[in-house]
Order: sequence, then structure tokens, then C-alpha cells
Amino acid sequence: MTIIRYIGFLIKQEVTDMTDEKITYEDVKEYESLFTIAPAIVLEAMIKKNVNLVKKFRSVIVSYLKQLTPEQKAKLMLVLATDIVVLQKLMFVAYKKTGKKQFYLLANPANRLFVAMNLKEISDLVAFLEDNPHAE
Repeated sequence: MTIIRYIGFLIKQEVTDMTDEKITYEDVKEYESLFTIAPAIVLEAMIKKNVNLVKKFRSVIVSYLKQLTPEQKAKLMLVLATDIVVLQKLMFVAYKKTGKKQFYLLANPANRLFVAMNLKEISDLVAFLEDNPHAE
């Protein structure tokens, strides 16, 4: 068993123990465009300054969210509600599988507050759009 498969097994077990629904690498991969919206160099600078990424890319994110089906929105909300530590572990798996530096940056435990802030912003934006479907 490779180390990535073993880490994946441990993460799936941890997530299964914590929730009724499983969050996997595939769930993170499905919403990759949200996690990699900013180029790695821009993301790194935003992390250092603790800038709200969602506010900077709001129009692009709103456009993306409006294209999701109700099932995709429900799954996204589950991903967003996942414990940050678990989600960061999955982001590290995503980094290992894709090589995208954005996942590496977001998986770093030192960036946990930045990740939490932006996930909450996305969650709030989804809720706002549910209440205001014609908003931009």
C-alpha cells in the first residue's frame, strides 16, 4: 500500500467517524476550481496578508455557484462544513495527486485561519444566493 493510499484510508476512516456522510478526495477535486481560483503566487501573497479571497473573487465565485445543481450545492455545503483539519488533510492528498501548489498552500496547518475564514465566506455566499437568487 502506498503512503498516499494509506493516508487516504486514514482520512476516510476519520471522516466516516465524524459525520454520516463521507468526504473524500473526489469531493475536494469536484470543487477544485473554487480552491484554485487564484494562481499560487497570488494565493500565497493573500495568505501572508490574511486577505479575504472570496471578497476579491466574488463575481467569479458567484458565477460558479449559480451553475451548480441543487445536489452539487448540497455536497459543497457538506465539504464546507467539514472540520478544517480533515479538509486540509484532503487538500494535501489533492496536492499529491494533482501537484497544484494551491492545494499545498491550503493544506498547510499554519494557514488554517485563512482557510476557515474563506470557507465561511463561501458558505455565507451560498446561503445569500439561496435567499437572493437574482443577486450578482
